[in-house]
Amino acid sequence: MARPLGLGLALALLLAMSATVLPLASSADDYARCEGAVKGWADSVGEGDNGGDKLNLKDLLFFLHIPRTGGRTYFHCFLKKLYTNAQECPRSYDKLRFDPSHPDCTLVVSHDDYSLTSKLPRERTSVVTILRNPVDRVFSTYEFSVEVAARFLVHPNLTSAKTMTSRVLTKSRAVSTLDIWPWKYLVPWMREDLFARRDARGNDSVPSSKKINAYDVEDMVMPLHQYINDPVAHEIIHNGATFQITGLTNNSYFNGAHEVRHCVRKHPDLGRFVLQVAKNRLDRMLYVGLTEDHEESARLFAHMVGAQVLSQSGALKLDVQEDQPSGTDSHSSMLDPEDEETNEHMNSTHGWKNNEALNTTEDDHGKGNMTVGKLMETYEGCIAKLRKSQSSRRRISLKKVAAANFTKAARRHVPEAILNQIISLNSLDMELYEYAKKIFEQEHLMLKGQHPMVVQQKQLADQMVRSSSYEGQHPMVVQHKQLTDQKDWIDAVCESWSCFTWWKVASFGLGITVTMVFVVFVVAGRRTLKLKV
Repeated sequence: MARPLGLGLALALLLAMSATVLPLASSADDYARCEGAVKGWADSVGEGDNGGDKLNLKDLLFFLHIPRTGGRTYFHCFLKKLYTNAQECPRSYDKLRFDPSHPDCTLVVSHDDYSLTSKLPRERTSVVTILRNPVDRVFSTYEFSVEVAARFLVHPNLTSAKTMTSRVLTKSRAVSTLDIWPWKYLVPWMREDLFARRDARGNDSVPSSKKINAYDVEDMVMPLHQYINDPVAHEIIHNGATFQITGLTNNSYFNGAHEVRHCVRKHPDLGRFVLQVAKNRLDRMLYVGLTEDHEESARLFAHMVGAQVLSQSGALKLDVQEDQPSGTDSHSSMLDPEDEETNEHMNSTHGWKNNEALNTTEDDHGKGNMTVGKLMETYEGCIAKLRKSQSSRRRISLKKVAAANFTKAARRHVPEAILNQIISLNSLDMELYEYAKKIFEQEHLMLKGQHPMVVQQKQLADQMVRSSSYEGQHPMVVQHKQLTDQKDWIDAVCESWSCFTWWKVASFGLGITVTMVFVVFVVAGRRTLKLKV
């Protein structure tokens, strides 16, 4: 009997070893497969990223709007003042109806990720974006998800809310928050959770248990700690900025985005390849702003982007005074998806309502020549209105979940363990944000004329001025168009930085010439007098 027992023991040991070794082998195979997929993607997109001259605004401006960074403020308070309605690409925020082939399309503002450039003339497209501290962005995403979803609590139940929403969207041509990534996923998810918690309480009027932490009112709202650990948050929110800039979101035009994103989440060390692609793309962008340094970011945007738009409009001899707003504004009926920058989503059971602070925009194109200084003044007045409307709207939206009183002070009561977890879950975004801050510092140097690239631009502009005096009468020569644009941009920048412009140089040169002629005549006169004596 000893022999059969020995054989059975051996088989048992063999099976145990197989159970241990096979998963290891499988894991190694999976890592190798993922490494190949991620590296292959990184190599392929790296070869196609030819940024060209990043300082010059090209024919098409793509504002890659990372959610909860303040991008809608830039759209309404900057870009709507710089571009006419006809120049906006139709339905920029609505992926299903987006049409980049429109003949006058020169501006795209969208939550679509970088993969959208595959639908655009990449060699003629400039990209700009704004980044935000990842921890603050996660907080803001959570808060806005609750705010918009809570507006549906005016309905007696979830079925009623869905029915009314469907009915309104069917009748309206407006683009709803529910049509736009990522809110088309985040808001319904939160809405369903809010109704479930309200039903569990049994009575909508029953107050929530009083808690110090507004981010942990679990009988009314999904707590923040539960929100950040949900699979939906892992799929859409965490490292969202990095995935959006690399074109790897779940809204990507790239078919292999899901595999690459899944591999990076499963094997975090592979994230270094994705992060490098994101950094390279930031390097190639015309402008990178920071939400936390809002005032300086706005000033840089006005000078680095706004000045060039104004310059190109003048060079193209656009009669913007005749381009008044029409009823076909691609954004006039849009129900914008953010708080500081947007319209009402739903105020009551009676339907949808636009926010006057956003849609009552005056056409600054018809008010004479816009300058960078005037653009900044307009921006400051516009943003003041938006902040006021946002505060009022948030207060109304959160009435049904009043205990979720989201404020900066309330954020300080969130346990440190949750903050650390957010940082850990967004490690790629944390590193990318630090990199963006370095780019932001370089933009300061560019604006002040101390960056080598700007020095080169000024030299090219001076060469163009000297050569233009020997050319024909026409103010624009096709072969010098790029240099002319560069010069106009520098002149616009110098409006605030007291740089020398071409007319100053010309005046200075003329003065020197007159002085030299005068001296020559005086010297010649003295010599003549000496000869006579």
